[in-house]
Amino acid sequence: MKAYLISIGDELLIGQTINTNVAYIGSALSDINIEVIETSVVGDNMDSILQELSKASSMADLIIITGGLGPTHDDITRSAIVKYFNTELIQSKEVLEDITEFFSRRGRKVTELNATQALVPKIATPIRNKRGTAPGIWIEKDNKIFVVMPGVPFEMKGMMEDFVIPKLSEITRNNGLVIKKLILQTTGIPESTLFERLGNLDELLQGAQIAFLPSQYGVKLRITVKEKNETDAVNKLNEIEQKIRTKVGRYIYARGDETLEEVIGKILSDRGLTIAVAESCTGGEVCSRITNVSGSSKYFERGIVTYSNAAKVELLKVNEDTLAEVGAVSMEVAMQMAEGIRAVSGTDIGISTTGILGPTGATTNKPVGLVYIGYCDDKVCTAKKFLFGEDRILNKQRATQAALEMLRRKLLGISDEE
Repeated sequence: MKAYLISIGDELLIGQTINTNVAYIGSALSDINIEVIETSVVGDNMDSILQELSKASSMADLIIITGGLGPTHDDITRSAIVKYFNTELIQSKEVLEDITEFFSRRGRKVTELNATQALVPKIATPIRNKRGTAPGIWIEKDNKIFVVMPGVPFEMKGMMEDFVIPKLSEITRNNGLVIKKLILQTTGIPESTLFERLGNLDELLQGAQIAFLPSQYGVKLRITVKEKNETDAVNKLNEIEQKIRTKVGRYIYARGDETLEEVIGKILSDRGLTIAVAESCTGGEVCSRITNVSGSSKYFERGIVTYSNAAKVELLKVNEDTLAEVGAVSMEVAMQMAEGIRAVSGTDIGISTTGILGPTGATTNKPVGLVYIGYCDDKVCTAKKFLFGEDRILNKQRATQAALEMLRRKLLGISDEE
């Protein structure tokens, strides 16, 4: 089955809203062996939408449209669907009940404008919306499937998970092949280096596929296998994974969608260890990520943002002479910050960040992107130097990731040597 994705909205065309829906839908369809052959973005214009529907239906078996289902004048997707299929709108009793309940939970009454969202094309099956008011639309006609969903990401995702993917999975189930995917998440190694260390990919994969998906946090490896049965597919994935781990295992921190902070949280929790964090350049982002994990109160004791030198001295007992001699952005201060936060909090582990994120603050010896990360436990107190790029926000994210990865490696006894 081939799919064509259409995103509707002027805000997408002018860059006011980032189109994350296509990435999510494409990934979800790929997981059930549906190939996305093309994506497009059109504005809130009737002729443009109708032309795109005609093009899509000539090329694909599945057409998925997002956006333009709201109650206001510029939401014309539903009208375009009615015109394209030469049908009419009828009121769905179930959808009206959904809308009424949605507003009732919020102590509000359904207005006449809101009630119009219960109108659906006569030839369609409504897709119930548990997270908003606009229903989705499912139409099967001339051996094609048309799916229309709201552009609001969490509403769209809810419909995909609750209705669209299960229904499409039934349709595509008997295609004769079992497709399995595996994500291995790496950090601390550039994409080019990772590629080189994996060696001959044909020999490694034996007919499977691999994709390198880089970001400021690291590189995800997506491995895809196609086999005649479930057992063969799982065995082949496991075999490839073990080969990859043999080559670059130290950089792999998770399998699947697990985050680095979740991985660290499990280790700390399992070992009964506690941690505190002292941040300067990252401004609390390390603490934020650690506490994104439910149950983090079991191991996270406190976090302090000591942005100024005075704060470092007052709250962490960093030595004033050290600050005067080598500056706040230094190996020595990073170590003293980690040691200080551990001492003041009474935790097993203390970590710290200090750096120059830019675009200002650099000197001849200390460029933008220079960051030191400190680590202290009952056996060792150390720090590591990092050189990131020129962008302030990216540097902040990279420094946060590096701090968490340094913590993971210390906990697992993985050497920092390349």
